[in-house]
This record gives sequence, structure tokens and C-alpha cells, in this order.
Amino acid sequence: MKVEKKAINNIENIKKLNNYSSDIVERNITCYNKNIIYIYLESVSSDDKISDFFVQNVSTLVKKKTCIFDDIYDTLKNTIYNSHLTTSDNIEEIFTFLASGYTCIFIDGCKEAILIETKMSLDRGVTEASTETVVRGPKDSFTENNAKNIGLIRKRIKDPNLYFDEITVGRRTKTKINIIYINDIVDNKKVYEIKKKLKKIDIDGILDSGYLRSFLEPTQKTSFPVFQSTERPDLACSHLLDGKIIIMVENSPFVLATPTVFIDYIHNPEDYYQKASNVNITRILRTLGFFMTLLTPGFYIALTTYNQEIIPNELLISVAIQRDGVPFPTFFEVSLMIIAFEILRESDIRIPNAMGAAVSIVGALILGEAAVSAGIVSPIVIIIIALTSISGLLFSDIDFVNGLRTWRMILIIFSSVGGLIGLVIGCIIFTTKLCSLETEGVPYLTPISPFYLSDQNDSIRKIPRNKMFFRPSYLTKKNKRRLKDEN
Repeated sequence: MKVEKKAINNIENIKKLNNYSSDIVERNITCYNKNIIYIYLESVSSDDKISDFFVQNVSTLVKKKTCIFDDIYDTLKNTIYNSHLTTSDNIEEIFTFLASGYTCIFIDGCKEAILIETKMSLDRGVTEASTETVVRGPKDSFTENNAKNIGLIRKRIKDPNLYFDEITVGRRTKTKINIIYINDIVDNKKVYEIKKKLKKIDIDGILDSGYLRSFLEPTQKTSFPVFQSTERPDLACSHLLDGKIIIMVENSPFVLATPTVFIDYIHNPEDYYQKASNVNITRILRTLGFFMTLLTPGFYIALTTYNQEIIPNELLISVAIQRDGVPFPTFFEVSLMIIAFEILRESDIRIPNAMGAAVSIVGALILGEAAVSAGIVSPIVIIIIALTSISGLLFSDIDFVNGLRTWRMILIIFSSVGGLIGLVIGCIIFTTKLCSLETEGVPYLTPISPFYLSDQNDSIRKIPRNKMFFRPSYLTKKNKRRLKDEN
């Protein structure tokens, strides 16, 4: 629908388009029998900005008796420095601007409208990261404001090769998506493929970066994430300097990084702010935690159910005494306690913070002790589940933890059916599945499989920053050197 010459008709068309919504506000200024009507949505627009940016300037023009389109546009353009100014001749497009916090100005006799940004601040300020906390390092995090998020990256990387490409996705939400990369480092083929996938998305709305995962992830089904999500600007900038691509979604405090490999989840943003020797110990602990949270329940079931001959006699007698009087098989014991823990974990996340501590105490102490006293489970099962659960808490990425949870249950089933042989078969399937995954053409287990010797300096092991001369070879083939050659 095009803009008409009569301003009042355009106002009526906009109202009809939005079914005369209650937050539509219009004001009329008359100049020499010519109507100058401005319209805005009071729910997303600031009255102070409208008064400062528009009303005062137009009132001055009315007094000067010059109220033609060009005069108003030029005056606003030359006097407003803190807002965006544009024009449009399409009613649907104009409403999209109105919903984004713009004020629209119609003038009798003009088939074009003036649009001026008067957006109200509806977002929170920059706060400390809540899901990726660090003891040492930057404390700021991304917010729901796209401009602020871009600014948080800009203030860290002041390079003209840092590009921000914008794509609008969502027929109804018109969500802005920024593809961020450093042009002289990134593999441009990967940028092209990401843009191609985003442009193909035809959906009514995108409300968070998580919406994009199903459209961007590879066709192979997997419970493990192939796009790393982060709310930390420093981690996002670190990814950019390595040659990765950042996908930023409007109104979402989490950005996506790609290509992502398995080893990225063993790392932590704080690793790069500490001594390399201390970080190596921590990464070894995370690696051990990965295997413990994945294999411990299945290994226990296999030993106690099928392979008791492996257990030393003293320990076997102790386990048998503890299980005396327990009416359920080991598989049921372990599964019951894992389900109980997962219920407690989910409830701890969902309930108000003030009640979280109480739920944890009740669940961990009272419920566990009561289960043992009632003879439902044996004490050693409580130890096994506690060890499994604590090991899983070493990882902050919720999608990665959920992937571990899924495969843990699969390995428990294999162990309960075939003992250690079943556990080994399950591990082979698990490893094969990870090896088959790719993210933007990069194998998921890189740089371990395929093995890249040069990239082992920042995998499980980390060397000091002053000795990390090169970027990861699997991410980029150009501008590989990150540290200046002393020669």
C-alpha cells in the first residue's frame, strides 16, 4: 500500500493495518491549511525524543511559514545528530519502522513520509555474565540491545577489517541478524555459506539466537551442539581473532560462534587470563570430568551386574553387604537416582533464587539419606551418582551438558544389557557419531581427529600466549600468524 497525498488518509490506513491499536498516537499541526500529522507508538517511542527532535523544529518552521516537505526534511536532517532519519512511501514498511520506535511524519500533498528514530530504551544495561562466570577477566556481557552488543565488540577490536553484515529474518518479527567476522582472517567461503543459509530461512519470527540452530546445523542428527553459544564479548572477540564467525541476533543476549569443535567445550574464557601451567591442570580435570560423568554409571552397572570377577574381593564383599536388602537391580537403582537428580537440577533452575538453596539441601541430603535408610538404593549408588553429577557441573554450556546426559543414559542401557562389552560397543558408537559430525566443513573432533600437531598448543594442553604464534589451521588458511615474527 502506497502513501497517499492526503495525510489523514495515511493515518487511517496505518490504524486499520493495526486494527486501531490502543498505543497508536497521532498529533496534527496545521500550517496554511496544510496538515502536518505525526504518528508513533507510545509503547516503544520516547515522548522526550519526539519533543526534542521533531516538535520544536516543526514549530519553528510553522512560525517561519515554511512548511513544505523539503524544508521539514532538510531542517530535521541538519539539526538532528543523535537519531536516524529516512523516508518511505510504503505503508507496511512505515509500520515496521513505527514498531521499531520511529515517529512518522505525513505532510499534505506529499507521497512520501519522513521517519525519525525516537526509540524508547526498553532493555537492561550491561551487566555481569550470569551463565559463564569467571573469577578473573572482564565482567561485562551481551544484552538484548543490538547496538550495545556491537559496541561491546567494537571497543575490543578496532580493526577496519571487522565486518558487520546485516540480514533481516522473520516475516512478522523482522529480526536483524548480524554476521560478524574479520575479513582478512576468516575463510570467506564459510561466510558465504552462513549468509546463504540465513537468507533461505522463511519463518514468521525469530526471537532468540537459539531459533537459528535448527536452520544452520548440519543434517546429521546429534545431541551435541555444533554452534557454541556465549554471552561474553571477550570470548566472542577471541573467536573472531581465531578466524571464526559470530552470529548476533537482535533482542538476544547470546551470540553463536561457528565453526565449533568438541575441544571448545573443554576450554573456558578464564583459561586465557591465567598461567598456562595452571590452566593445563584445569583442562585435564575437565577432560577427566567429561569421561567420569559419561562413563561412571555405566561402568558401575557393568561391573556389579556382569563382570564381578574384575572387582577385588574385599570391595566386592563391601558392595554386596551394602546391597543386602535392596529389592531392585543395579540398573533400576542408578536410573532412579539419575532421574531424581535431573528433576532436582531442573527445579533448581526454574524456581526463584531464594528457594534454590532449600531445594538443593532437601534433595541432596534428605532425599538421598531417606532413600538409603528405606533400602531403596545402596549407599555406593549415591556416591556414584554424586560423582557423576558433580563432574557434569564442570561444563557451563547447557546444550553440551544435555548432550552428555543423553549419551550417559544410552551407555547405561548398553551396560545393563551387555556388561563391559556393551559399554565398549556404546563407546565405539559414541566416538563414531562424533567423528561423523561436521560444522561448516570442519570435523567435530578437530584437532584431535584429524590430528593437527600445530594445533595441539591450545587443545587439552595450553602453552603461554607469547609462544602461540599461529591461529588454528583448521579455521583459516590466510593470515595464519597471530604473533609478530621477531625476525
